[in-house]
Amino acid sequence: MKKFIIALTLLIISPLNVLAYSEYIIPGGENIGLEIESDGLVVVGFYKVGGKYIGSENLKVGDRILEIEGSKALSINDMTNVIEENIVDNQVNIKVKRNDKTINTKLKLVKEDNVYKTGLYVKEKVTGIGTLTYIDPETLIYGALGHSVIMNETNKKVEVKDGRIFSSYVNGIDRSTNGQVGSKNASILYNHELGNVLENEEVGVYGKITSDLPDKEKMKVASWNQIHTGKATILTTTLDTNVEEFEIEIISLNKSLIDTNKSISFKVTDERLLERSGGIVQGMSGSPIIQDNMIVGSVTHVLTNDVTKGYGVFIRTMLEEGEN
Repeated sequence: MKKFIIALTLLIISPLNVLAYSEYIIPGGENIGLEIESDGLVVVGFYKVGGKYIGSENLKVGDRILEIEGSKALSINDMTNVIEENIVDNQVNIKVKRNDKTINTKLKLVKEDNVYKTGLYVKEKVTGIGTLTYIDPETLIYGALGHSVIMNETNKKVEVKDGRIFSSYVNGIDRSTNGQVGSKNASILYNHELGNVLENEEVGVYGKITSDLPDKEKMKVASWNQIHTGKATILTTTLDTNVEEFEIEIISLNKSLIDTNKSISFKVTDERLLERSGGIVQGMSGSPIIQDNMIVGSVTHVLTNDVTKGYGVFIRTMLEEGEN
């Protein structure tokens, strides 16, 4: 059977460039809420105006609108106000980022019911949940998720302008079954902000903790040669805000993928977790992987044809990215 994989969301070291992360860090496992504001307004779709998709004439889904008539497009309100003040011949000049290219083009407008319409659906931020992997007690840098946050409508990584992480309360779990990945059902506690979001990278989401550090024992960071196949555990939250430890088995290690979020393969073996969740569910990404009383990695992906199995990222790969 063909395998499908679902995400649960280069370091050049010279003698003069010593990474500052700690060898003992605070393990996570707490469920968190994320709110990330995009760097530019993201085009996520089009609607008809006067029977035509006018927005799609010069723009594509995934384009990021950076400026309108020379003014930064910081929010949907900004976009509306700037357009109303600068319309000439039913159009405005805009600057967009398409993949890695910056493009100057025109945004056409049509007036209907005394309102100028763009034909665009745009988004300025994304929200979601995941799991905190670690906090470095010395630098206050945290890492979470083990993969990047992707905007569903564009299937592209969100470019961070600003962001925050919050405490989160797990209300329950929709169980995973083979072919259908479940998810945590959680509420984001917006009145309890934990930190900011500075980076959204392939191997995790990073920022700095701005709240009090949790009263937890620090754990040693494993080296690659200290990890082995066999018994291990993950720390994650399946109900309320309680972090629990569940047994897994590390199946294989792939050093050639050490810079990716698929270098560790594992299988859930804990009957309690299998009963509650069926295996790995969305929202578990970022759950720290523990072995021999060391933190070795983080849960990142689940295999849809066998939801008891998944991938993880090596912890030092996350730590190094967090320091960049």
